[in-house]
Formats: sequence, C-alpha cells, structure tokens
Amino acid sequence: MKKYFKLMRVKHYIKNVIIMLPLIFSGKFFDISLLWRTLVGVIAFSLVSSVIYIINDIRDAESDRKHPTKCKRPVASGEVSVKSARVFALVLFVASLIVNYYINRNAWAGWVFFALYFMLNIAYSLGLKNIPIVDVAILVSGFLLRLLFGSAITGIEISKWLYLTVISLSFYLGLGKRRNEGGKQADGNTRKVLKFYNYNFLDKNMYMCMALAIAFYSLWSVDNVTVYRVGSSNLIWTVPLLILVCMKYSSIVEGNSDGDPVEVVFQNKMLLGLVVLFGLTTMGIIYL
Repeated sequence: MKKYFKLMRVKHYIKNVIIMLPLIFSGKFFDISLLWRTLVGVIAFSLVSSVIYIINDIRDAESDRKHPTKCKRPVASGEVSVKSARVFALVLFVASLIVNYYINRNAWAGWVFFALYFMLNIAYSLGLKNIPIVDVAILVSGFLLRLLFGSAITGIEISKWLYLTVISLSFYLGLGKRRNEGGKQADGNTRKVLKFYNYNFLDKNMYMCMALAIAFYSLWSVDNVTVYRVGSSNLIWTVPLLILVCMKYSSIVEGNSDGDPVEVVFQNKMLLGLVVLFGLTTMGIIYL
C-alpha cells in the first residue's frame, strides 16, 4: 500500500492549502459550513492532482529511469506496473469527481476551475512542458486555479492584491525550480525545455517575481478591504517574515537543491520553521 501512497505524491498535497486562503483571510475560518466545504474541496483537488502525477509518471517512466532520483518513483522503478498505475489513476479520478460533485452540484464555477486544472495539466504532460515560458505559466496556473477554486466553493471574493501575490510568488517558485533542474541534479538530460533557459534569465526573472510578490502582499496587508475583514492593520508586521522566508528559500535554491518547492521546504528545518511561524503569526493576527 505504501507504494501507492508514494505514487499519489501525498506530500505534495500541501500545495492545496492555497484553496483555504480565501477562507482564512476572510476571517471566517471557524464558520463550520464554509470550513467543511473548503476541506472537501481540498480532498477533491488532492485526488485529481494525484491523477495528474500518475499520468506524468507513466508518460515519463523511460526518461525517469535515467535520472538519479526520479528513477526511484514507483512506475519508473517497476514497483508499480503501468497497467496498475492506469487503473489506480482511473479510480482516483472517479473519486475526485464524486467528491467535487458533493460541493459543486449546483455551482458551475467550481467545476470550471477544477476542469481547467485537469485539462491544462494533461496538456502540459502531452507536450506543453517542452515549450519555454509556457511550461512555467502552466505550473503557475495550478496555484492560481487552486485559489480561484477556493473562492468559488466558499463564495468569498478574492482581493486583487492577493491574486497578484499568488501569481508572482508562483512564478518565483516555478522559475526557481527550472533554475536548479538545469544543472545540479542532472535534469538537463531528461527535461527537454531546459535547453531554452539559462541561469541569467532565470535569476533575473525569479528575483523580479519575488520582489513583486512581497510588494503585492504588502499592499494587500494594508488594503482597506483587508483591514475591514481582519479588523486590524497589524498584518503589515508579517511582511518581514515573508521577506525572511523568501530569502531563506532563495539561499537553498541557489545551493544543491532541485528547486522543487515541497522538497525544499520539508528538507530544511529552518525554512519550515519560518513558514510555520509566518502562518501562525498571520492566523494569530486575524483570529486573536
């Protein structure tokens, strides 16, 4: 059973916390009805994201076998057969549709964002991942669609500054991932799109997006709508924490890392601690 959890990439479910941001930042986190809908939405998105990971693993199995770390993935290593992986992906996909229907049976917006996420990632797997800039844009769209999905299932409007913050931060993470895939982990032999990138281009744009994310977050924290919803202007004090998180993340990405955001965060205790501190401080300001 462990091999199937590994195939699902359960660790990457942490990305779906973005679905909860509209609820958290609205000051309604303890509204049982909205919290339940959000949690069910997280489950639906987690299941469909696992389907995408499995499809990618099946398609990339041959090239993954040549990679020093990806060769350990269940399909590439032969731990799970292609046939079993396909059946498992189908089961997860049906389950994701059932769970999503539970919260979106009378709402079309949630289905639109859910379907867009699935179709864009299938297109990514089928070939768009080999087109420079487009590949990163699709990675970014995954984070943005999670945010929009969270807004759709709760009926909570997203601040324009929060929208821009998520986009900028996602580009920062995506470009950072491509930066390190290009060399230190021998990914240049398995990911075709990397030949179109160079460190100078990725560095400049990565740090531009980081600066934009911090600026947009700062503007969100002092926006009149945010202050009204939160009942306080103290979120501005979380900006230095966000800067520290970004600086620490950047130092790791520039080191011996493959740039995968989930792996980077969970493998560095100091960064994980800073992320947790940022989250707890933000929640404390909003709800205490």
